[in-house]
Amino acid sequence: MTIVVLDSAAEDIKAGRNFYDSRESGIGDYFEESILSDLDSLILYAGIHSTHFGFYRMLSQRFPFGIYYEIGEGIAVVYAILDMRRDPVWIREELGKR
Repeated sequence: MTIVVLDSAAEDIKAGRNFYDSRESGIGDYFEESILSDLDSLILYAGIHSTHFGFYRMLSQRFPFGIYYEIGEGIAVVYAILDMRRDPVWIREELGKR
């Protein structure tokens, strides 16, 4: 399985990193490393997650973020990595834009 992270999802990682770095120096690095580890696990586990708003959603192991993706033939495309503490209406609207 090949994992493709779209620019929109890469921007979500950057925004999350900036958010956690603003709270305490170094946490942003840990956030990014954790999310990248979660993305690597999609190589084995893509497709086993429940669907939400038309996408598969994998929950991050260490942070309250959901990784939203679709599956094609031999490929998982990551569209968004969103903070699960946000209003579900906002999450639905954000996913609708992507």
